Amino acid sequence: MAQAVPVDRKWWSGGKSPFNIEYGKLMMWYFLMSDAFTFGAFLISYGTIRFSSNSWPNPNHVFKSFPLTEANLPLAFVSLMTFILIMSSVTMVLAVHEGHLMNKKGVVKWLAWTIVGGLAFLGCQAWEWTHLFHEGAWWGRNPFPNADGSQASTNFSNFFFTITGFHGFHVFSGVIINIIMLIMAAGGSFDRRGHYLMIEKAGLYWHFVDLVWVFVFLCFYLI
Repeated sequence: MAQAVPVDRKWWSGGKSPFNIEYGKLMMWYFLMSDAFTFGAFLISYGTIRFSSNSWPNPNHVFKSFPLTEANLPLAFVSLMTFILIMSSVTMVLAVHEGHLMNKKGVVKWLAWTIVGGLAFLGCQAWEWTHLFHEGAWWGRNPFPNADGSQASTNFSNFFFTITGFHGFHVFSGVIINIIMLIMAAGGSFDRRGHYLMIEKAGLYWHFVDLVWVFVFLCFYLI
């Protein structure tokens, strides 16, 4: 009679996946992969329309305004937005690092700064959308001519507001998640659990949002 082969249950005990990764982190990676496909589909569609057109609005002429000044500063404001989001990613790294050290005060401090950065980015995006709206841009409306002086279609504004709005929704969701993490950390929830894995998962999402912005910035503001 064949001898029964012992089953190694080490991989699933304690919430581990077959890949020796904590299940919550593995599921976050799956979610981010699926979300990357969605953003990829948006950006590929934009690129297809953009490069199949004979001409396109010049981003230096569209994105030239800066709050509280009438000066012509092409891409200066969106560069500030990008800097804010990148710095918020740095503070998120520091929060995760403090979590590894089981330092509650450090986690709370850097998470708070990450939230401030996210809110600042959303505030900047709200100003940019409002400014463009007052200039006549919205879904179905595009007041900006092509670089060659010809009349532009509404594809530019439709894609811009859809993709940047979709990204902005992700930033808003990340801010909400980080606020929840901040409340839990300040209340000692993670100290009672004995680990700060949830901060690391929230960090993965926040870094993904920052990375996507790099591609959005490249497609809309630089090309």
